[in-house]
Amino acid sequence: MTLDEKRWVVAALSFMFLGALLIVAWVEGGRQRVQPEAAPVVAGESARCYDCHAEQTPVIATQWAGSEHARLGVGCFECHRAIESDADGFLHEGQLIATIATPKDCQSCHADIVDEFDRSHHSRAAEFVGSLDNVLGEIVEGRLAAVNGCWQCHGSPVRFLETADGEVQRDSDGKPMLDPQTWPNTGIGRINLDGSQGSCSACHSRHAFTTKMARQPEVCGKCHMGPDHPQIEIFEESKHGIAFRTQIDEMNLDAETWVLGEDYSAAPTCSTCHMSATPNQPITHDVGARISWTLRPVVSTKLENWEPKRNAMKDTCNQCHAPDFVDAFYVTFDDSIEMYNEKFAIPAQNVMAALREADLLTPTPFDEEIEWTFFRLWHHEGRRARMGVSMQGPDYTQWHGFFEVAENFYTHFLPQAEEIGEGTASVEAVFEEIRAMPEHLWREGMSPEQRAEIDAFYQERYGAVPR
Repeated sequence: MTLDEKRWVVAALSFMFLGALLIVAWVEGGRQRVQPEAAPVVAGESARCYDCHAEQTPVIATQWAGSEHARLGVGCFECHRAIESDADGFLHEGQLIATIATPKDCQSCHADIVDEFDRSHHSRAAEFVGSLDNVLGEIVEGRLAAVNGCWQCHGSPVRFLETADGEVQRDSDGKPMLDPQTWPNTGIGRINLDGSQGSCSACHSRHAFTTKMARQPEVCGKCHMGPDHPQIEIFEESKHGIAFRTQIDEMNLDAETWVLGEDYSAAPTCSTCHMSATPNQPITHDVGARISWTLRPVVSTKLENWEPKRNAMKDTCNQCHAPDFVDAFYVTFDDSIEMYNEKFAIPAQNVMAALREADLLTPTPFDEEIEWTFFRLWHHEGRRARMGVSMQGPDYTQWHGFFEVAENFYTHFLPQAEEIGEGTASVEAVFEEIRAMPEHLWREGMSPEQRAEIDAFYQERYGAVPR
């Protein structure tokens, strides 16, 4: 071996040794970073759980060890302890344990919060299983589309695997086997084996259960996104979302109380408006406590007791905005929802009702093109328009919302309905009512004066008239 070759070998070995040291340092540094700031309080049966799980599932153990639960001595056994009547209880290391920690378990410490949650629409989210949404997912698209899609947000009943004789299947350790189509599932309205509804870990991700995470919009965005309820996208385009993203370091997300105007003032999140405390009202886990309209169905309606709910939301708004600003927003918000209802939703609903009453549609949903068109009109486009207005997202109000509502209504829905209902007097009568509505008279054409005014504008600004 030449002298140059020896030097090359020595250099290569040196680089390899240095690289190994850097890797060890990086790994050790990573280990140090995930250690909890304070030693967890591990007592009683939970001590055995923690010691074992620190080896078997170290990430879970580390997440718990850094949690408020760990600081207070609320451990594995306190949350997963089962009683004889628990259907999913099984003997594990000498103790009766349940796989799923449910709101009923959380209630022993958080009774008021669970009661608030039980009053919320979130707790009833799994009731959608009888809706067109679930028919579309489970039947039209295929069951696993619902299992891995719809149910992961809405929740579903948790069930066991059963033998041919209807007995619960158990593994070699005697543990009852949960149906993989229903578990894992952190859907917000999950129907648990103990009869409770909900999943606290949908927002407070297990096992850290940090309030910091639950206060950030991404938590809500797991479910509140997409073509039919794009709240997270609307938030991100709104001034609220821009302020949050650019000033997130000023949000004091770790604060114990997190009162708007006292603990932070940089920006709002979903939690700020719908759940968190203000100087005048406490935190609530009823996410509908400040909502005055329902924007989900074909036709929007004001909710029961909508006035106190609106006043609660206005109180939140007034922490950042002047009362005149807030009042003006609600005027245009209400008027916009009424416009959607009167111009598009109610006429379209009347058309579909007339077609069904005339036996021109089958009872089976989604087997005719107009049913898809109508569903998209209100369920996707109509919701986007309404939610865009409600959250001050101009692009979702206009181009993803009312533009697509109008384009669908005039160029797809009405032509399809007119073709199906042609020659049927009861259906033709509905069409005549729509044509006579002031909102739809524009289809008769613009006056020469209106046309000339528009042409002059384009000629002056662009040097050409659109044709």
